[in-house]
Amino acid sequence: MKTRTLLAALSLLLATGTTWAGGAPVKAANGVLVGANDMTLYTFDKDMAGSGKSVCNGPCATNWPPLTAAADARADGDYSIITRDDGARQWAFRGKPLYYWVKDQKPGDMSGDGFNGVWKAAKP
Repeated sequence: MKTRTLLAALSLLLATGTTWAGGAPVKAANGVLVGANDMTLYTFDKDMAGSGKSVCNGPCATNWPPLTAAADARADGDYSIITRDDGARQWAFRGKPLYYWVKDQKPGDMSGDGFNGVWKAAKP
């Protein structure tokens, strides 16, 4: 079953032209980083770059879901993996954890950029 799921995901990625930067399911589109689902990724100014920690937990993480990393994912280049308070693994870019924004409805939406002055669209 896992093999079938992996092959289906790989086929979808090849068909859509998604590239995996540094092992992370991230690519650049229109000057910002997006996940494999083509949704905009964000950084949170309150996360200290290089600290290896996300301060967006609980209700914050409900609104700003982390870009999770699989158990076998490996960091490479500008992409690293941090361990969240709940034990989940999360991708970070240049030391800043990456998140989605629940109010973005479709690829290309960036409604979280500048939110409360502390959320920014992640840029390559």
